Amino acid sequence: MILLAYDGSADARAAIENAAELFADQPVTVLTVWEPFVEVVARTTVGFGMVPAIPDSDELDAASSERAKQTAAEGVELAQKLGLDAKPLTRAQETTTAGAILAEADRLHASAIVMGSRGLTGLKSVLLGSVSHELIQHADRTVAVVPSPGVAESRARDIREAAQG
Repeated sequence: MILLAYDGSADARAAIENAAELFADQPVTVLTVWEPFVEVVARTTVGFGMVPAIPDSDELDAASSERAKQTAAEGVELAQKLGLDAKPLTRAQETTTAGAILAEADRLHASAIVMGSRGLTGLKSVLLGSVSHELIQHADRTVAVVPSPGVAESRARDIREAAQG
């Protein structure tokens, strides 16, 4: 079984397309991780107790969970169009997104994790963090990180240009 991390981005769609080529004969679970409101607030500079009016966190979490279900279903639809035997799954992030992906991979006994990468470098990568980097560093199974279509195209062009001159 292959675990596909899917967030609805072009990078995640590229990962599903690559998984369809690499793992056509494997069942696939399309996982979308969503972030509970308390996790969002914990990362803000305002912090707990300082927010003037906290909305109903249960209502926000229900909406986030529902959006994650829709996103996972979208990923399953794409995977099935590409010939994969796919089913959706969502999970609330308890620590990090990578931690949630690793926990599900373990629970499902996934043989591999496939995800897209935005290809952020430098300061953007440091500030925004890197789910793919954390997965690679902590996984106990194969992790396939698919570069974003734009990054892959740029890298291919750079390789061609370097070979020519």
